[in-house]
Amino acid sequence: MKKLTILVCSLFMAFAAFAQNNTQAKAPAAKITFDEKTHDFGDIKQGDKVEFTFKFKNTGTEPLIISNVQTTCGCTATNWTKEPVAPGKTGEVAASFNSAGKMGQQNKVISVYYNGGMETVSIVTNVLPAKADAAN
Repeated sequence: MKKLTILVCSLFMAFAAFAQNNTQAKAPAAKITFDEKTHDFGDIKQGDKVEFTFKFKNTGTEPLIISNVQTTCGCTATNWTKEPVAPGKTGEVAASFNSAGKMGQQNKVISVYYNGGMETVSIVTNVLPAKADAAN
């Protein structure tokens, strides 16, 4: 009888542990993986407009849906893949930066919100003064 009680208790504990593992929060099924997380434009002149497209892959197991993309200032604009991105497929987040009124080192962070969480990418540049046209 003692062995039977031990066996039943052991089976119950194993079942409880299995059930607990299955009810814990699962990792997001969609996963965004960018080819490049930072793009450096180097030196540009004040007033220049530059663009870069961040390419990504859905390395998860469910379709990836971008719900929103936010920038840190109005000088940066974005566009992104609006359709769901199937597992193993690719999409894009395009960013443009207008350096009018900016000087020196610039680091603009772009937050990408999707159904698996949030990731950031950034564009970096050094804005130099625009050269005045020589009158002579």
